[in-house]
Parts: sequence; C-alpha cells; structure tokens
Amino acid sequence: MTPLMPTISPQEFIAKWENTQFSEAQGAQSFFDDLCRLVGHQTPTELNDSQIFACEKQVPGGGEADAYFEDHFVWEFKSQTNQLAAALQQAIGYARHLKNPPLIIVSSFQTIRIETNFQGMELVRYDIQLQELVDPQKLQILKAVFFNPAELRPTRRIDDVTRKTAGLFADIVADMEGTSEDPERLARYLNQIVFCLYAEDAGLLPGNVFTEITEAHHKNPKAFDGALRALFSEMANGGFSGSVEIPHFNGDLFKTLDTVELTTNALERLSIAAKENWRSIEPSIFGTLFEGALDASKRAQTGAHYTSAGDIELVVEPVVMTPLSREWETAMQEIDEFLDGGDAESARVRLETFRERLASVKVLDPACGSGNFLYIALRSLLKLEREVIDFAAVKGWVGLTPIVQPNQMLGLEIDHYAAELARTALWIGYVQWHQGNGFPYTQRPILTPLDTIQQTDAILDLTDPDNPVEPEWPAAEFIVGNPPFLGHVPFRESLGGEYVVKLYALYSDQIPNSSDLCCYWFEKARAQIAAGATKRAGLLATQAIRFQSNRLVLTRIKETGEIFSAIPDQPWVLNGATVHTAIICFDDGTEAVRELNGVRVKRINADLTAGPDLTRAMRLKANRNLAFQGIGKVGDFDIPDAVARTMFQQHNPHGRPNTEVIKRWINGTDIAQRQRNVWAIDFGVDMPENAAAMYVAPFEYVKQHVKPTRIENKTPWRAEHWWLHGYPAKTMRQVLAPLQRYIATPKVSKHRFFVWLDGDALASNLVVAIARDDDYCFGVLSSRIHELWSRHVGSQLREAESGGTYTPTTCFETFPFPCPTEEQREAVSRAAADLDQLREKQLNPPGASASELEKSTLTNLYNNRDTWLANLHDRLDEAVADAYGWPADLSDEEILEGLLALNLERAAAQ
Repeated sequence: MTPLMPTISPQEFIAKWENTQFSEAQGAQSFFDDLCRLVGHQTPTELNDSQIFACEKQVPGGGEADAYFEDHFVWEFKSQTNQLAAALQQAIGYARHLKNPPLIIVSSFQTIRIETNFQGMELVRYDIQLQELVDPQKLQILKAVFFNPAELRPTRRIDDVTRKTAGLFADIVADMEGTSEDPERLARYLNQIVFCLYAEDAGLLPGNVFTEITEAHHKNPKAFDGALRALFSEMANGGFSGSVEIPHFNGDLFKTLDTVELTTNALERLSIAAKENWRSIEPSIFGTLFEGALDASKRAQTGAHYTSAGDIELVVEPVVMTPLSREWETAMQEIDEFLDGGDAESARVRLETFRERLASVKVLDPACGSGNFLYIALRSLLKLEREVIDFAAVKGWVGLTPIVQPNQMLGLEIDHYAAELARTALWIGYVQWHQGNGFPYTQRPILTPLDTIQQTDAILDLTDPDNPVEPEWPAAEFIVGNPPFLGHVPFRESLGGEYVVKLYALYSDQIPNSSDLCCYWFEKARAQIAAGATKRAGLLATQAIRFQSNRLVLTRIKETGEIFSAIPDQPWVLNGATVHTAIICFDDGTEAVRELNGVRVKRINADLTAGPDLTRAMRLKANRNLAFQGIGKVGDFDIPDAVARTMFQQHNPHGRPNTEVIKRWINGTDIAQRQRNVWAIDFGVDMPENAAAMYVAPFEYVKQHVKPTRIENKTPWRAEHWWLHGYPAKTMRQVLAPLQRYIATPKVSKHRFFVWLDGDALASNLVVAIARDDDYCFGVLSSRIHELWSRHVGSQLREAESGGTYTPTTCFETFPFPCPTEEQREAVSRAAADLDQLREKQLNPPGASASELEKSTLTNLYNNRDTWLANLHDRLDEAVADAYGWPADLSDEEILEGLLALNLERAAAQ
C-alpha cells in the first residue's frame, strides 16, 4: 500500500496524548487511529476490510485483539505502562489464532513495545516512548510496522544466537583453565548463571538486576562474586536485592550457594553474553553445546550428542505423540457426541479426563545427556495440550491453563553436570513455552526440584563392585533417546577394561561381546517393554546396528515385540561432520501400522528392510573358501613403480630374482579408478627371516621402513615376524595359487562391479578376491540379480560416495548360484566376456592422452552408464535370469524372494 500524507505531525500527536487521562476503553481506538494518521496509513474504518485490518478483532479461541493487521501485527492496549508485560502474554495468545503475524505489539499511551515474531529468528524488542516519536529513526520503525514488517526482521536465527552464547561460555571455561577450581563446581556455577540470564530476559528475575551486577563489577571479580552470592541467596529463598523484590525460585538449582570467583577475562565475556536476548535461546541445542564446551571427553562417554529438534521429533512423534494424538481424536469425537446430545457436563468431564491423561504421561530418556530429547518430548506434550485448550475455548470453556509439568520427564545420566544441565534445560524450555504461547508463567515457587533426572549409570550398577547388577530403570510409558555412539573397540578404550569385563559378564546371555555400546540401551528398553513397564520405545543408533552381531539386539526385539517405525539411514551432524544414523521405534507388537522411511509397509525386518527377511539367509557350503578379504600388510611394505623396477634389476646372493618377492599391489582405488602402479614387497606367509634376507634390496627396505613399528606391535606373532605381512591371508593364497586370473571387487564401492586380476597380483584387505577364473561366474556376479542380493545382505553404510560394503560371508557365501544348462551357462559366459572386453576397450582407448586416461575409470563409466553399457548389462541380466528359470522382468522383491527361497532350500539340504 502506498503511504498517504500524514494528517498529524509527531509534535501534534505527542501534545494530544502526553497528558491523557483516558482509560483503555475510552482512548485505545482513538490513539490507534491517530497512529495511522501519523504514519500515513488508512485507519481500519477507512480501509473497510475487517478480515484484514480491524480494531476489536474477534479471536477464534475466544477474546478480542484490540487491533489486528493481517501479515503485519496483533496489538494490545493498556492504559498503564506497567501493564504491558501482561498485555504481551495476552497478545501472544491471540497471535497463534490469527495466523501468527510477524509482529506482536503492546502499548500504553506513553510506550509502544514491538516484539518480532518471525519463525526461527531471534526475538528483538523495540520500545518507543511517546516523546521519541520526533526521532526520524523511531518514526521509521513505526512506519515499518504498518507498511513493511520485513524491515524489522532480525538478521540472526535462534540457532545462531544460541551458538554464539554457547561459544562465549566456552571461552569463559577456557579463561578459567589453569585455576584450581573443580571443573564440576565451575560447571554448576555457570549453569546457575545461564538460568539467571534467561530468567532476567523472561521477566522472572525483575528489572535488570543480574545485568546491572555484571556491568557494575565486570572488572572486579571479588565484588562480582559477593554480589552474585547475595542474589543467589535471595533467589533460593525469596527476598530483596536492593530495592528489587526477588521472587522465590526454589528448586535444586540455587539450593547450594557455592560460587566460583571468575577471572577478569571471564567476567568481560560474561558482560557481553548478558547483552544477548536470552529469551531466544533454544534449549534443545544450548545444553549440548555448553556441555561440549566444558568437556568434550565427557560428551563422548555419556552420549550427549547434539541432535537437532527436527531429528529428535523423528523419534518423539511416532513413539509418544502418534498414540496420544489418536486418543485425542477419539476424545474429540466423543465430546462432540455428548454436546450434540445436550450432555455438556459429560462432554466437559471427557475433556478434563484427557487433560489428566496428558498430565499422567511419563517419558524416560535413559541416556539423557543435557536433556534434548526430554525437552522436545515436553514441548510436544504441551503443544498437544494447547490444542486441547484451544478446542475447549471454541466450545465455550475458556480460561484453561496447561497442567503438563516437567516432572513427567524422567532421565538417567551418568555425568553429574549433564544431569544438572538437563534439569535447567527443561525448566527454561517449560517457562519459554508458556510465555511463547500466551500463558503467563505464574507458578510460585518458580522452580521445583526435578529429582526425576537421576545421576546414574544406565546399564551397569556398581554399587557393589564385586557383584555388578543391571540397574533398574524407572517405569515410563515411553522411552526415547540417543545412546552413546561407540563401537565395541572404542567403548572398551573409553570406559576401561575392568568396566567392560563386568559389562560383558552381566549381559553375556543377551548381547554378543562384539556389539556396539548403544545395543545395551536397546536391550534394556526391550526388556522394559516385555515386562510391561513401558509401552513404546524409540532410540537412535549408528547404521551398524543392522549388521552382524549388533543385529541380534533387533532380532530379540522382534522375538518379544515388533519394530513399527524405522529410518535406516538418517543423516545428521555430529561434531561438525555428517554421519548416518538409524532411528528405530518398537513396542510389544500392539501397533498395527508399520512405516519404513515414512512409507507404510507390511513388516520391518531386523536388518531394517521391508521386503523378504534376508536375515534368515544361511551360508552355503558350496560357496565356502572361494571368496576372501585380501591381505592386510600392517606396515609400509608398498613401493612405487620406479623403486620396484630398480629392485627388479638388482642381483641376490642366491641368484633368484626380486620379482619373486615384489608383487603388484591392488586396492579398491586401483579397481574403481585406475591402477596406481604400486607394488608390495611380499615374503609370503612363512618365509624365514634368513631366507627373506637373501632378497637383499627388498629385505633391507622392509627392515628400514617396517621393522621399527612392527616390533612394537601388541600381537606377538606380528612383532616377531616383522618382515611378513600382518594378515597374510594364507588360505586365500593357497586357493588362488593354481589360477592364472581371479575375480575381484572393491570391498566398499558406490557401484558394485567385478574385474579380473592377474593370478600373482596381491589383493589388499579393501578388496574381496574370488577364486574363480571362468566367465560364467564372472557374469553371474556382475548381474543385477547378484548386485541386488549383495546390496541387501551387505553392510550398506551410505555415507558420501561409499555405497555398499561387500563381505565374503554375507554377500558371497549366502548367494545361491543358478543351476544352468550348458546352453544357459554358455550364454552367460559370452555376455560376461563381451562386457569385460568392451569395457576394457572403452577404459583404455588407443592414443588417449594421460589426462583423458585419468578420467577414464570404472566409477565414471558407471556414473554415466551410457546406452552401450546398459545394453550389455541388460543382455547379461537376461541370460542370468534365464539360468535361474526366471523371466527377465521380475521386480526387486520377487528376485529377493526367489533367492531367499533357494538359499533356505539349499541350506536345509546341506
């Protein structure tokens, strides 16, 4: 809308309203109309569109907004400035029913207070006093309110503010390093400071008492410490700080008066932090960022990883909120039926019964860290209760306030500070939600103890160190959380050998010793459900939980219940790096709906797939001792091409050539990209030291480059036989020895392709070597049918370009080869030979330059998959399908079902 010429000047406006004696009812609309004239905007009456711009706008949930401008603001008036805080809560409550406009404004006749309400952005407040309207900058802010609210859009997201404040506290911790203070004592003290900063900006701590203390004493640590001790004492019991009345906070947070004298640098940083608007802090990430700043090693042990609110909701929604939302849908239908029948009393009772139901919900996070999952669960419950309250208001039952409480959230956390931080995050989130949804926070004392967050080890009770037992988890309807992401080797290093030995002994009948640490939380949650103490659970894990020994814990879950929702590959950020997790939700089998990656499916298998249950596949004897993981050198045995060729020319005392102990070395890159012309010195699997020394140059090279590290190896054989490869793959060498060529594939590869290697080439441990030299086997392995099988039974850790992992036991030894006729075998062989020959010609064209050859790789070939290559594979796939006696157009699920049936049939026969 184009601005009109103002019909009243700032001076005239001030003169008219500076001494007004009007009450709110008498003067509010006239004051607002004059504001419109001051900025050159039509009044609501002049615009004449009450849906868009109106005074006394009816609010669907009940009440009237004093003024409303769609996509601009909701506005509340009070006659006195000291009433604006209450007016703001009222306006916030109206805003959510009026399309959440970007500005929320409250005013008296002396003060106009504008608060931004842009989704996800920090909260910014503009206060304009009546006398300041002569200031062009202040007047421009008021014009933006009516003509372009986007001018007032904050520049920082809430996450940005949160990260900055967490960073300031990280710097404070760094400033305190080297002092004699106990880190845990400092952490608790900083936790109290964090809450004060929030409480002040949220209006719970009156005036600017904390900021004033900081500004007055930021260069005098001793004075600051004394002033803060006095403030904390008043917060613990209620009282006065100077002339300011301090309400009674209570709770555990200020129970202990134990401040820490900060350094001057730390105080300077704190004074900067105090200037931020702490009402915008996001509790779901601040706790973790702060905790990590204090002690990254504790974060690794306790599992208090940063997970975004969106990721957490992927667990909380299906586990906690889906069943409660269904119950609310049923309750609404019953309430409407009662009202339709004229039974208002029964309708109201039904509504209150559901509210009490929400207030009875218990949610447990058994690895709660700094409380992220519990905060999101609490917020989700409050959001549903708000829907109930809004529904009630529409029915005429107004004035209801939330009864869901933080003590419905239960947590187990081994680290004392993290447990404290979880309590604080819950309280901040709880108060923040009330104020952000228009419910004045009037609870007194302001805080109550949250003893539902327990400092304890969730998986091993060492109260009696000689007799460890499983800890008893508190009963809770729902379990959610993010157990620590540590593999079985890292968690032994992190937790200590003695702890791990006791853990293994206690859970030996339930969990294999090779399982990742998170599996113990999954097993405990399963047992809680089986015992009837819990209904549903949802936990995060690394993708590795689907594979090998980790998967047993999911198999046990399916034996006593079911997985009803899973996301096998959910990217998220940990310590600045993108990793891939699995989200798994399970119950006792009651849930009828199954969803995999958000899509409805009939079942979810223990490997988190929805098709045929390939976890049942067995290793087949016919495939044994044919596929091998390659050699692990365990030392710097490899040499470049130039060095190798020099050694080839050198003579040895026994007259034998060095070509006998220098072999072409092949790893996954050599196959997927181009061969690097790397060689490896290889004295076989059992050549004695004196015999190896006869190959002079190779032996002396190994003695210089390998021996210094190998003699320190913790494995005695490797230390004693330092000139031999650490994992020499003896059986593989024996099986490959008679072959002029053998089949190989990268262990990890974006595309699953197979190649021929010369019989004397050494495959590294990143290559799977297959002891077959016939085109028929090469063709079957290169077919879509085998690729489909290997990708579903292998470890598909789809991080970046890694694709799937091919393992001899799961991918090859379980695969049921077809039983072809001679004609069918020949068809597969011809198609395979043609694929290999034409592929090689395309990769190595005559006359190609070095730069052209560098780009000519199998990976690029299969990234592009030009028509000629696709046609060759189609021909091969048809031949292999025919060898199985199957049509060529079977779906993926039909192929996997057929392969599984063949596997189980042959396994039974063997």
